[in-house]
Amino acid sequence: MKKFLMLLTIFSLMLLSACSGKDSDSKNTDENGKEKSKETFTIGVIPVQTEGSMEAAMEKLQSTLSEKLDREVAVEVYPDYNGVVEAMNYDKIDMAYFGPLTYVVAHEKSGAKAIITQLIDGEPFYYSYIITHKDNPWNSLEDLLKNSSEADFAFGDINSTSGSLIPSIELKDREVYKSEDDHSFKSVRFTGSHDATALAVQNKQVDAGAIDSAIYNQLVDSGKVDGEQIKTIWKSEKLFQYPWAVHENTDEETIKALKEAFLAIEDPEILDAFGASGFTEASNEDYESIRQAALKEGLIKE
Repeated sequence: MKKFLMLLTIFSLMLLSACSGKDSDSKNTDENGKEKSKETFTIGVIPVQTEGSMEAAMEKLQSTLSEKLDREVAVEVYPDYNGVVEAMNYDKIDMAYFGPLTYVVAHEKSGAKAIITQLIDGEPFYYSYIITHKDNPWNSLEDLLKNSSEADFAFGDINSTSGSLIPSIELKDREVYKSEDDHSFKSVRFTGSHDATALAVQNKQVDAGAIDSAIYNQLVDSGKVDGEQIKTIWKSEKLFQYPWAVHENTDEETIKALKEAFLAIEDPEILDAFGASGFTEASNEDYESIRQAALKEGLIKE
């Protein structure tokens, strides 16, 4: 009798174990029996604009990428540029939408790899603009700098390529700017974003400001900024567009799936959130000029 009870107990345990295994398997498969990925793929996005919500577009992007990658994707817009760099550096995100400068810093810090960038009117380039109000007498940067001591100047985010790095180098080369506290202007401020700079110029809170050309055009097209009130008095050389970069440990299969997913995006709401007409492939080599600028400013080291 004892032997029978022992055999019955062993059989029951085996049965429970088998059922548990089936339950566990079912949790890792979808309704079609396809294996699910265990971990969420996380993406950090720099704040492209402060005005207006990107929430709906980011939800659509999440859904699109989740479907293509066959795993849950979470997209989060960070409050500032540096936050995205640090999130990548401390392995809190798998992918990021960087500005060119923040990408170069992230590549140096954590090995982030650019794989995709956006197209603006079919081209992967944009510019840094310096803009002023139409009522001001300046029609060129030279005109502005003749009376720099009378002008309030605005940069965007201190970690922005077109809103800070490139225009600050230009102004340093012209010997009117060294730092926020050492310059020839009446005042210098950092607004924190491109749209804040545009509105500050439009509302005559500052006399001139540096801005991303693509975002400026997007703000004008959307009616958030009145282009009739603003004129461009300086334009930089071509800059390669903002990259989407993956963590250095991302496997090739995931990279391939991400590229295919972005290249197929045609949803206007997603594209408009980034002022894009589409996406194209990118690589670390595309940002060499920005790397050289960052080295010149001491933002990264050899």
